[in-house]
Amino acid sequence: MGVIVIVLAAVYGTAAGLLLPRAAYRLSVEPGEPWRERCPEGHALPGWLGPARCRFTARHAYGRHAAPLAALTGAVCAALGAAVGARPEAVAYVGLAPALVLLALVDRAVHRLPDVLTLPLAAAVAAGLGSAALLPRAGGDWQRALLGGGLLAAGYLVLFLINPGGMGFGDVKLALSLGVALGWYGWGVWAAGAFLGLLYGALYGLSLVLRGPATRKQSFAFGPFMAAGALTGVLLGGFGA
Repeated sequence: MGVIVIVLAAVYGTAAGLLLPRAAYRLSVEPGEPWRERCPEGHALPGWLGPARCRFTARHAYGRHAAPLAALTGAVCAALGAAVGARPEAVAYVGLAPALVLLALVDRAVHRLPDVLTLPLAAAVAAGLGSAALLPRAGGDWQRALLGGGLLAAGYLVLFLINPGGMGFGDVKLALSLGVALGWYGWGVWAAGAFLGLLYGALYGLSLVLRGPATRKQSFAFGPFMAAGALTGVLLGGFGA
């Protein structure tokens, strides 16, 4: 059964990853600007999902290549499937993983976490784990998950208020969904995921300092490191459960 879950998760993640490039391109705009509606050639974009390739100029790719994204999303979903297994919360974790990958892509491109993704993701994680809690063999606790989301968001809010230049308010909103996902498996998992997100970001910041004066004051997106820390925590929690 475990192998079947991993294969299904990998296939789902790969298929979802193939649909992310166009959404990443459309959402990767500076704050205050409208979502992109046209490719660089000026042609209207046909919807939100699919490859970032002009339909009128077939060879013109204007965004990220689909194959690497498909491989990344497939690997993330497969890892989650392996860790969580056939427990009901696997649907929530695997199902929503591509949205988290999309958020990381947008944040890395323009240092922005759009509300159109962060807020629905938080609601979807809470609803998905809440539904899983009603089913047999659930491996976590929904009330603790909600409390974990509130606490992690509160912690990032404090960091934002202390240093608004170093932490965006989008990170606070992302922390809400990540805290819910981490809190499901217990406070140890919650603490590990929260700490690792900060650690990954700090190590990358240190690498910029060590490269020299040119990169010492360079800003970077923190969302991908938060996501990586949360993913690590959930994997630990899933295997532990």
